[in-house]
Amino acid sequence: MRDARGAPSLDPVSNLRLASWNLLHGRSLMDGKTRPEDLHAGAKQLDPDVVALQEVDRFQQRSGGVDQTAEIAAAAGASWWTFVPSLWGVPGRDWTPTSPDEPDDQGRAAYGVGLVSRLPVLEWDVLRFPPAPMAMPLLVPGQGLVKVDDEPRVAVRAVVSGPSGPFTVIGTHLSFVPGVNARQLRRVVRWAAGKPAPHVLLGDLNMPGRLPEWVSGWRQLARVRTYPSWKPRVQFDHVLASPVTAHQVRNVESMRLPVSDHNAVAVTLTL
Repeated sequence: MRDARGAPSLDPVSNLRLASWNLLHGRSLMDGKTRPEDLHAGAKQLDPDVVALQEVDRFQQRSGGVDQTAEIAAAAGASWWTFVPSLWGVPGRDWTPTSPDEPDDQGRAAYGVGLVSRLPVLEWDVLRFPPAPMAMPLLVPGQGLVKVDDEPRVAVRAVVSGPSGPFTVIGTHLSFVPGVNARQLRRVVRWAAGKPAPHVLLGDLNMPGRLPEWVSGWRQLARVRTYPSWKPRVQFDHVLASPVTAHQVRNVESMRLPVSDHNAVAVTLTL
């Protein structure tokens, strides 16, 4: 794990913009290409104080060999960020799972999740889940319904220095296998215990509608459709928090950005 260098202004702010963005490894659905400038444009349009990223490439040939988390952090003006690989190699083709005991090989092609923050991060940590043992049929852009094996899953936790004190943000991408993702979500909630509250969970939870709120016991801050991006019908991308009240939520958006088959979800929140 790594922090970007530099320190932003610590002028107090009353509202924070928190977001989750599944990148689809930065792929444009308009032409199927991946370009850093699309990531830059999306990050500037999203304008997050903290954003959790899913389906993120680092040093992959298919996405131009860039570190996508670093590209988004630079475009967003964020000085704290981390990329956590869930696997080495190319997902869906030739890959091996990462291990909690092995160091992050900075030069190796990887795929996983990222977390980017304009606010100082005081502490980082990672939680890992093995892949579910069964495959599921999924709608794959350009391919239709395809039977897909599950992948290892990770969650990244950051204790963030907020305008009124530290709080905890967790970013994750849970399994698409029903039941497995519910168990993972409950584990993430327990993992937050003991860290500074409020706790905020950002991510593609692969669970529709109100289900994440019921499973987690945390408040669902955004009720918007996020998938598929060209005509959203269901919500897979969520912002959950505890303890947070409804009146602290100032704005909620589902945003179609230059890349991905998911819309990003953004919540402006007063902590």
